[in-house]
Amino acid sequence: MKFQDLLAYQKSFSLAMKIFEITKSFPKEEMYSLTDQIRRSSRSVPANIAEGYRKRVYPKHFHSKLTDSDAENSETQVWLEFALKCSYINENTHSELLTVSNEVGKLINYMILNPQKFGVSI
Repeated sequence: MKFQDLLAYQKSFSLAMKIFEITKSFPKEEMYSLTDQIRRSSRSVPANIAEGYRKRVYPKHFHSKLTDSDAENSETQVWLEFALKCSYINENTHSELLTVSNEVGKLINYMILNPQKFGVSI
């Protein structure tokens, strides 16, 4: 299996792309703060999943990369909350993105708790 086949990767990549599209409409003064931060954290989620999966022969690296991914997913949720409070996104958009982010978090945690199902020798 390729890392692109992982559901956590697919959902997190899709979320990062939705965030990219939405942030195109953020104010220019947010370009180097909120816009940059939310794009970076959301893109880091699938990137860390990919790295962790490719390092699955090393159980500690697998775990470390997935916990990094989970942390970046949480950071993305914080930036989404800022975007909502600053009125850059509406409640419906925030709710939709947060729902997907929560699903991603559950998938990442499943991988962390069940590493053997992803080719990690314990």
